[in-house]
Amino acid sequence: MGAIDSGNTAWILTSASLVFLMTPGVAFFYGGMVRAKAVLNMLMLEAAALSVTMIVWTLWGWSIAYAGSDIGGIFGDPASGFLLKDSMVAQDGVFTATGLNGNNYPVSVDVAFQVAFAMITVGLICGAIAERVKYSTWMIFVALWVTFDYAPMAHMVWNGGLLSADGAISKAIGAAAHDFAGGTVVHINAAVAALIIVLIIGKRKGFGTQPFRPHNVPFVMLGAFLLWFGWFGFNAGSAFAANGTAGYAWVSTSAATAAAMLSWGFTEKIRSGHYTAMGAASGMVAGLVAITPAADVVSPLWAIVMGAIAGVLTCLACGLKFKFGYDDSLDVVGVHGVGGFTGTILIGFFGEGTGLLAGGDWKQLVVQLVIALVAILYSAVITAIIAFALEKTIGWRVTEAQEVGGIDLADQGERAYDFAGTASSVLKEVK
Repeated sequence: MGAIDSGNTAWILTSASLVFLMTPGVAFFYGGMVRAKAVLNMLMLEAAALSVTMIVWTLWGWSIAYAGSDIGGIFGDPASGFLLKDSMVAQDGVFTATGLNGNNYPVSVDVAFQVAFAMITVGLICGAIAERVKYSTWMIFVALWVTFDYAPMAHMVWNGGLLSADGAISKAIGAAAHDFAGGTVVHINAAVAALIIVLIIGKRKGFGTQPFRPHNVPFVMLGAFLLWFGWFGFNAGSAFAANGTAGYAWVSTSAATAAAMLSWGFTEKIRSGHYTAMGAASGMVAGLVAITPAADVVSPLWAIVMGAIAGVLTCLACGLKFKFGYDDSLDVVGVHGVGGFTGTILIGFFGEGTGLLAGGDWKQLVVQLVIALVAILYSAVITAIIAFALEKTIGWRVTEAQEVGGIDLADQGERAYDFAGTASSVLKEVK
């Protein structure tokens, strides 16, 4: 075992902090999109994503994903790393890491980095179920979903399991599956879960018959900018070292994101005659999502092409909820599902030396398609079991009257904005 690499340690710990910031970024991104009467509830759902995930990860999530011995290529033993006992040790009354990982930074730093990924994945789901679900049910869902869905998925993809480059699927096809920073684990996984819950809990009152306008577009833009910033930890941090791959991931991430923002805007302009701020924010996120699985293996040209493709496809996909009648409130399926699937599959075309267009081999495309479909199936089944069980026991939704009156007041007992107080103050000033 070598000495601690202080450069790698500093970078991954910084990346963990950047990824942690992404969940508050999503809170602002989603919080601005909902109506004023539901913004506090959205922020609270994101706060629960942070807090409940952290507890579950400390207890057994880390062990299932990364520390426990492999069980069937699906998950790790939850007991061997329970309460991080494989990762932390006390020396003279002060806790430190038990050892170093392959890039010579402490295992404790890896725990921090990986839990931030779990937090943001859960946080993404909130957007689909906005304005109608009980906070108490959501907290229980987070604990169950991280345990039975996210942690096993992370194990399957990133810890030598079924969907990894060394897994059974890759060996059978003869090509190494590639998911650099979470096309399957994070985006496809969260989007499929979001869709399943939406189908179980039903639509908001007024969906399809009345407009649900965002109450604070600057909040949305702020959230998008925070996400772009945090994504440098998400993608560049996934090099697991302060090296050239991290630097290139920063560049490819920004190139794809810029292209997606522009292509979404051009698509909007053709369809509606406007370049909207909402579209710019959504386009940014779409590009970030699409490049995530591929940030280290596509050239600058293909990174731009991937972003441009994702911007157009996700913009068009967000309208499908009206055609098919599912109330994905803030387009989690359209942006993260379609964007994550697009990025994962396009590695099969643009992956350097392996893709159909960048390497002349069809096997990479096949393995990317298979791992994406398996991820969809796993997430759908596990989420359906959890969500259906909660629906039939404690229930997901607030009452219709509470939804109409405002879930903030019903569930949090608060309002985000004191409109009445502001109006009365203005009136007194006028008098």
